[in-house]
Amino acid sequence: MAEEKKDQSKENWLSWLALTTVVLAVAATLSTFRGASYSTKSVLNEIKASNQWNYFQAKKIRGYLFDLQKETMENELKFRPPSSPEAEAEMKKGIEAYTKKTAKWNADRDEIEARARGHEKTRDEALRHSQAFGMAVIFLQMAILLSSIAALMKRKPLWIIGLGLGVIGLVYFADGFLVFM
Repeated sequence: MAEEKKDQSKENWLSWLALTTVVLAVAATLSTFRGASYSTKSVLNEIKASNQWNYFQAKKIRGYLFDLQKETMENELKFRPPSSPEAEAEMKKGIEAYTKKTAKWNADRDEIEARARGHEKTRDEALRHSQAFGMAVIFLQMAILLSSIAALMKRKPLWIIGLGLGVIGLVYFADGFLVFM
């Protein structure tokens, strides 16, 4: 009778071991998929931010060229007066056009910069999620490994250590969704 009770106790913790291993495996699988999803989102937003910064630089260079052209025309008007009033009016018209273009390019650059910074913010947020899920996978896999060894060797202390690692993995798993750490 005592031996039967001892066997039942042994089977009881083995049942809990099996159940916790399944829970840990499901959490590890979900962590892997969510981590990969956030990692992809991070990479895509890095590319979008990089494209926006390249566009920003192109606008900056073009704006600089307009400023340079405007300055050249202003210096020409100042130091080499035009031969006729029509030519002078034409140069002033050109200077005004370049001034408007420069203002437009500068306004566009501000908008482009805001979009680039938005993509960087999204990238950084996705990275935080991805890293938390990555840590969750590491701890959950170690917990599953220890639980498997505990089942094979019928060593309850190994399972308890695995549970500890599993709890850490589950905390990271929750952090992957909520980003509280």
